[in-house]
Amino acid sequence: MKNTLKARIESILGYDLKAKLEQPKDKNLAHYAMPVFVPAKELKKAPPQIATEIAEKLNSSANDDFSAEAVGGYVNFKLNAGFLNDFATKALKNPADFAKIKQEKPEKFYIEYISANPTGPLHIGHVRGAVYGDALARVAKHLGHEVRTEYYINDAGNQIDLLGLSMALRAKELAGEPVSYPEKYYRGEYIDGLIPVIKERYGEQIFSDEAQLAQIAKDEVLKIIKKDLADNNIFIEHWASEKERYGELEETIAQLAKSEQMYKKDGKTFIASTKCGDDEDRVVVREDGRPTYLAGDIIYHRYKFEQGFDHYINIWGADHHGYIARLRAAIHFLGYNESKLEVILMQMVNLLKDAKPFKISKRNGTAILMSDIAAQIGSDALRYIFISKSANTPLEFDIDELKKTDSSNPVFYINYAHARVHQVRAKSSLNAESIANADFSVLSPEGLNLAFNALNLNSTLEAALSKREMHKICEYLRTLAGDFHKFYNENKVLGSEHESTLLKLFELCALSIRTALGLLGIKAADVMGE
Repeated sequence: MKNTLKARIESILGYDLKAKLEQPKDKNLAHYAMPVFVPAKELKKAPPQIATEIAEKLNSSANDDFSAEAVGGYVNFKLNAGFLNDFATKALKNPADFAKIKQEKPEKFYIEYISANPTGPLHIGHVRGAVYGDALARVAKHLGHEVRTEYYINDAGNQIDLLGLSMALRAKELAGEPVSYPEKYYRGEYIDGLIPVIKERYGEQIFSDEAQLAQIAKDEVLKIIKKDLADNNIFIEHWASEKERYGELEETIAQLAKSEQMYKKDGKTFIASTKCGDDEDRVVVREDGRPTYLAGDIIYHRYKFEQGFDHYINIWGADHHGYIARLRAAIHFLGYNESKLEVILMQMVNLLKDAKPFKISKRNGTAILMSDIAAQIGSDALRYIFISKSANTPLEFDIDELKKTDSSNPVFYINYAHARVHQVRAKSSLNAESIANADFSVLSPEGLNLAFNALNLNSTLEAALSKREMHKICEYLRTLAGDFHKFYNENKVLGSEHESTLLKLFELCALSIRTALGLLGIKAADVMGE
């Protein structure tokens, strides 16, 4: 809609606009506003004079799409009913394409997220990145870009060995044998649940082979992780094994060496990451020739950068902040453009119940599992609330608030708007064609503003993707639902003179809500309680 408006303005003026169309908060003043400070500087005229000249030229043209008004150094634009109606008709007749863009040059996104160690079920520390990464991928695809989603499996190293040991010791303990656990080990109901499964499939003897047991247990844990994700409508396309890439260590080290930013000290091989902002140089190969954890990540990112994507997005926990500089340094030393790597850090989440810290899980020590939260509030609420705030700010919410059936519960409030449309539409005797062909010319200014907001989803999605701010979609949904509820309460629909027009407006709102919720992985409710 904005691009169409911009093209029509440029067609009338006869030149390309260098200024961007902005959206004022008060839609009663304007739907869009254009600052003219840049052209005013070039033309050596005062901004108010340029704004007045532009507004006069636009209004004097044979234009039925909008009206223009000069306000200081801005030109304000109000979209006319016919312009909004055309977009609404197209949207309702082609709902699957609503808010999509056919990109002339699609960008390529490589999104790696979650990547939790495959040693136990996903817990609260992983949920925020999981729903964020999934929503980011959905939005990028919806807007016509190419997207690859990936989970990096850390299946090499001490944590996998410890999983095998933990499983073996727990099996002995359950068999009544005395055991002595190390200071760190994995525990929880999932361990107890896996032991009989593995025993039945591989026999009792498998528990005396910790190395093989570790690999089998890792694969079983991955099944749990994939199920937890699927239960919350998250499906990652690719699963990359750290262990499988270790064969590329030598060629990776050789490629790094070409940068002349590597050296040996005390038998270890270092990269000079301090030259790229790290606080100390980092070891990539130990004295005994084994690669470090960082080496595994370097190998993995070499593999990724060889595939020629435009954006490499890693979604990590906040505790990985110090790791960014050393990885960027390695990517630079490999000869790639490290600026293509984006690391989005998920800040901590604090769950409350009755205003007190939420503690439910006994299955994984003190951890709160993803499945625990979903069981308490449902998948839709889980997805919405974990993406409702900016990723770079801590998130705190009370589980009991998400069980309420009033406006304090954002998931209920938004779904109620969609269900209201479905309910009114079901009671109307008008057919779909008469509604789709209705005319917005009879709508009040409030109705036209509501139509504009419903049609504005595309701009919201573009901004959310470009700024990596998925929470903006939640804010959009809450605002649109609020505007709809207000208009619904103030206007009679069924049996009114303009029933078909109002139903068209309502169905447009429902389409926007349904589409936006879908991009968050949430199915809009037609009836409350579903």
